[in-house]
Amino acid sequence: MKKINVGILGATGMVGQRFMEMLAHHPYFNLKVLMASKDLVGKPYSQVCNWFISREMPKEVCSMLIKEAKPEAMSNNGVEIVFSAVPADIAKELEPKFALAGYKVFSNASAFRMEEDVPLLIAEINPDHLELLKAQQQSRRWPGFIVTNPNCTTIIMTLVLKPLLDNFGIKEVLVSTMQAVSGAGYPGVASLDIIDNVLPYIREEEEKMESEPLKILDADFKISASCHRVATTDGHLEDLHISLAKPVSIEQIKKVLADFGKDFKKLSSSPEKLLIVTDDPMRPQPKLDRLAGNGMSVTVGRIREDSVLENGVKMNILGHNTIRGAAGQSILNAEFWAENNLNYKSI
Repeated sequence: MKKINVGILGATGMVGQRFMEMLAHHPYFNLKVLMASKDLVGKPYSQVCNWFISREMPKEVCSMLIKEAKPEAMSNNGVEIVFSAVPADIAKELEPKFALAGYKVFSNASAFRMEEDVPLLIAEINPDHLELLKAQQQSRRWPGFIVTNPNCTTIIMTLVLKPLLDNFGIKEVLVSTMQAVSGAGYPGVASLDIIDNVLPYIREEEEKMESEPLKILDADFKISASCHRVATTDGHLEDLHISLAKPVSIEQIKKVLADFGKDFKKLSSSPEKLLIVTDDPMRPQPKLDRLAGNGMSVTVGRIREDSVLENGVKMNILGHNTIRGAAGQSILNAEFWAENNLNYKSI
């Protein structure tokens, strides 16, 4: 495949840095443009980025100059795809401008996720939702388009719910999250607020978890979420309680989860195993399991009966919030689009 030139909108933030790391030597994509706030324009990336990732900053990007976050900054670079890692309020303003200018925007922001004509995409689950792009381009008269990926906690949970829904049916879901501080971006949560503490509220997080999976899965079961910020760096841990539509053994559940994804066509960012099922009662743990499958796998453990819910099962699940839950999912979605040559041009 001929490499596609790409740019990053919001290149210096936590998710932007994950994009940098994952795109530096990507077989499909050629990183050409880095965009950030006006006060950083014209400066080398290495001078303006407070690098948080344990691996060193890719040498190829250190001297790249920051450009202003506007479509005009992309001229003469042959860029086709823009990966967006900006906050929702900024995305609401900027992303349509890029789509109107003809760019394919793969966004991490929540601004357009629940719009009827915008795919809320997890490539392994609902790739057919890319068909919405035809209606999107026609109604909005955009030569380009916007594809969103879900909230980080939603992605992790929905990857587990999908095989259970398909095989057994789901009546209701109760979920409590323990979310890493990197999910709040930088500077994020003040140290005096989170050290020796748990924050019992994350703004708009519960609403996203209760609505986004239903759009992705084309489902109508009930979800009740409770979200918490904890003092881990990366990796969101979720305590999941599910009422299934019929009685099922724990062994059947384990098999369905372990087998999920084995028949999917592998893309560059795909993990060897999508869901890693463990019988270790002390797993999953953020420190031990967040980088499973290069951060693209979800680890599932402590699968057991829930004696309160009808046909109930409970488990702990964990995924890397800035890789599978953000940059990695956007890149995987773009890989699927590129592999299938879905070059929608309705106008």
